[in-house]
Amino acid sequence: MIKKYRKPALAVLLGLAVASGGPAIAQKGGPKKQAVQFATQKPIETVKTVPGKLVIPYEKFKLANGLTVIVTEDHSDPIVHVDVTYHVGSAREEIGKSGFAHFFEHMMFQGSDNVGDEEHFKIVSESGGTLNGSTNLDRTNYFETLPKNQLERAMWLESDRMGFLLDAVTTKKFENQRETVKNERGQNYDNRPYGLIPEKVSMNLYPYGHPYSWLTIGYIEDLNRVGVQDLKNFFLRWYGPNNATLTVGGDVTSAEVLRLANKYFGTIPAGPKVEKTVVPQPVIDKDRYVSYEDAVRFPALVVSFPGTTAFSADEPALDCLCEIIGGGENSLFYKNFVKNRKAVAAFAYNPCFELGGYVQMQVRAMPGTSLASVDQDIRATLKEFEARGVTDEDLLRYKAKYESSEIEELTSVDGKVSRLANYQTMTGNPDMMQAELDKRIKLTKADVMNAYNKYIKGKGSVILSVVPKGKLAEVAAPDNYTVSKEGYKNPADQYSGLVYHKAKDLFDRSRKPAPGPNPAITLPAYWTTALPNGMKVIGTEDKDVPVVTMLLSIKGGHLQEGANLSKAGTANLLADMLMESTQKYSTEEMASELDKLGSQISIQAGADAIDVSVSSLTKNLDKTLALLEEKLFHPKFDAEDFDRIKKQNAEAIANRVNQATAIASQVYSKLLYGDNNILGLPVAGTDATIQNVTLEDVKKFYNDNLSPSVTNLVIVGDVNQATIMGKLGSLKAWPAKAVTLVKAAPALPIANTTIYLVDKEKAPQSEIRIGYVHNLTYNPTGEYYKTNLMNYILGGAFNSRINLNLREDKGWTYGARSGFSASEIPGPFTASAGIKGRATDSSVVEFMKEITDFSAKGLTDADMEFMKNSIGQSEARNYESPLQKASFLNRIVRYGLAKDFMDKQNEILRTFTKEEASTLAKKHLPYQKMDILVVGDKQSVYPGLLKLGYPVVLLDKTGNPVPSTTEKPIEVGSPAPTPVVQPIKPVIGKQK
Repeated sequence: MIKKYRKPALAVLLGLAVASGGPAIAQKGGPKKQAVQFATQKPIETVKTVPGKLVIPYEKFKLANGLTVIVTEDHSDPIVHVDVTYHVGSAREEIGKSGFAHFFEHMMFQGSDNVGDEEHFKIVSESGGTLNGSTNLDRTNYFETLPKNQLERAMWLESDRMGFLLDAVTTKKFENQRETVKNERGQNYDNRPYGLIPEKVSMNLYPYGHPYSWLTIGYIEDLNRVGVQDLKNFFLRWYGPNNATLTVGGDVTSAEVLRLANKYFGTIPAGPKVEKTVVPQPVIDKDRYVSYEDAVRFPALVVSFPGTTAFSADEPALDCLCEIIGGGENSLFYKNFVKNRKAVAAFAYNPCFELGGYVQMQVRAMPGTSLASVDQDIRATLKEFEARGVTDEDLLRYKAKYESSEIEELTSVDGKVSRLANYQTMTGNPDMMQAELDKRIKLTKADVMNAYNKYIKGKGSVILSVVPKGKLAEVAAPDNYTVSKEGYKNPADQYSGLVYHKAKDLFDRSRKPAPGPNPAITLPAYWTTALPNGMKVIGTEDKDVPVVTMLLSIKGGHLQEGANLSKAGTANLLADMLMESTQKYSTEEMASELDKLGSQISIQAGADAIDVSVSSLTKNLDKTLALLEEKLFHPKFDAEDFDRIKKQNAEAIANRVNQATAIASQVYSKLLYGDNNILGLPVAGTDATIQNVTLEDVKKFYNDNLSPSVTNLVIVGDVNQATIMGKLGSLKAWPAKAVTLVKAAPALPIANTTIYLVDKEKAPQSEIRIGYVHNLTYNPTGEYYKTNLMNYILGGAFNSRINLNLREDKGWTYGARSGFSASEIPGPFTASAGIKGRATDSSVVEFMKEITDFSAKGLTDADMEFMKNSIGQSEARNYESPLQKASFLNRIVRYGLAKDFMDKQNEILRTFTKEEASTLAKKHLPYQKMDILVVGDKQSVYPGLLKLGYPVVLLDKTGNPVPSTTEKPIEVGSPAPTPVVQPIKPVIGKQK
């Protein structure tokens, strides 16, 4: 499995210089004017672009307080990306205080001395930017992408929370974010099938007390136990500038960034000295069998061997080994488990971190396949690898895929910045990209076999069985291992005597920096043409990286099944079959040919189209297009492939009942469109409809519905129009046929707002969907566009009313949102969230209160200013990457948009009034006629829902009414004005 990193670019180390300069002394009388300047600094490293080398040009500086500053200039787009990475992740935590690093990431968005509560997201959003943060085992980073004129504002924001955070940390904020983090754990781990696998593996793989023995999210009991002072100590210990790297890239200069870094960060005092963590690698003398029950259909066996650290000499060899064993259609696992229908999925990968890693092999078995047999088959597969060895093609495929993935990572400024920041934090050397590629280029067969012998052959592993609930007897082998606390010693205290020292600035930090002049936005220059067979083509040349991206969109898709609902899922099966054998290549041979080129071709069915996406290095475009021709025009439609694919799809459909989000999606569509509308059925079909589809049905669908006359082609990349048109011979020769596109049936009318409840037994969270189908089709210069402008304040931004209420104020969810969608046909308005189970009825009340108030009262002047600033300035970020350009062009060709449609959009935004927005809110938010869907634990949420004043109808997991379960509300009328369940207070737990 090729590892994906955040994106980067090109260069070589040229020179070194000594850093100079430091904090100046504040003037008497306060920060009236910055008269004292920081000394000029020279870069301590300079790296420039060298043709043919994978490097990112940058200059590196070091401030007197220890802050590392890296600048990479990229003037291709008027944007800037700012990243602050702290060398602190969950590996800095202690037993009993897990989850601190991630918890603190949340707290860093809750305001500081000069940035108000909930203002960080608002300031960046209204500046036309986007932002986030992330935490892993080894580091935490905070980042924003903005128009270039907002650079100083970003530096002010990041420095204020680095140096001026703690006095703004309150118990209220602490408790709120504690609940948000617990909801995040519930949504991403506890309530997700297989979500606890990483936790179970880590606690059994690493010794007790090892900093990797728990996950970044932490344990609920630890989150319940800690207090505000614990969190403040964590900040004081690890969040000093000497433990951080500030990386800035985009349309900037090093001199400008250095000046702002000195101004905003230079006076922040250094924190305590940070030493490199040193821990012993785990040793497993014999296999450790462990297990747990989960809400899954497919039992899974997860085998994990202790591995190596990131950037080590053995990492590439183990990566390649995992590709051979379980990396795709040419892997041994695919042959031994998936191809022969023993498993729905089987893979291997090699995650490596700063202090260690592991090689993991995972098989999700078909029902009826015992985990004991899977255990034996994995061992047999490893023996097969020993006898087979490593082939030339294995190495060729691995190296080509790695090179291609690295080159494709060079397409955005945020990718380049993130890569530099990660290299610097983990190794102290930002210029690692070419060195990492060289390791792969030099990799030999012997290297891979040596790694296998060193880490896998004859070595002990953690063997985790994940079985459906109530089926513990089906584990691969009885549990034989219990985590021991013997031998663990608490680390030396690192938190006593920490003191908060604030910087003394030479300027008025309370004044938010004003932006510079708005940057000029240049839309991608594009060309259009039409082939004689009716295919519409649109393209743009992008020479930033030697890659070509193509999107072939064939209209119809799932909608074309509308004339025969009993065979829903045919289009999806066709897309899957087009990814299988062709007349010339088997499935495995096709995958091998693509891998050797470093190319990708994927085919997927959607609601109204079958989409074919192609990615290729420019040098391999001809060969890639030949493989595309083979896939599209010469499918084999092999009966054995079809039987296997159909079985896998049927199992995936049956598995949806274990996933609350999948249940919510399917039932919500059924509520809106009904049983007699293809849009009420999943694209994959149902367990009943898919059984009706034959191979002949798939062939007929292919012959009847795929034609250039209903196809659009988008081309973005390192190729001009004349060149690419000369390479499209097979698409030009594609004969046209008459295809009648099926029109969607209308949605079901909604008489009155009603709650529909699907019982997801013992679910810790509830999934909520609220909405209806509106009457607007996609129109980027009409009422549809204006309606989305209106919704931005209700549920379209992080600082929207819905999200601030349910996440930031109540702490009931990891995120809540609303939006209008549409294509050539009207789509739904939907408000949604994953909610803490005990707050389900209260959340329904708050959702409906926000929608009702917004419909009745409309927007304020402040709302309009925020929305216009945010959306208007964000345009600078919209055309940077090939995927962004392809999305832009796809809209133009699909909807026949005029060349000046963006000018018209900008004029609409400029002249859009509060009165127009409020009128649209009243018109398009009919809160009296919406479906409210709740997927949650009936036993705990049903009584509260009955009190809200709506009819309540119980449905099964497919959306069918449960007989005789319609309940009349206790009071008929409008929704209750206040929650009937009070906000949940944190429960203080005991340590296990």
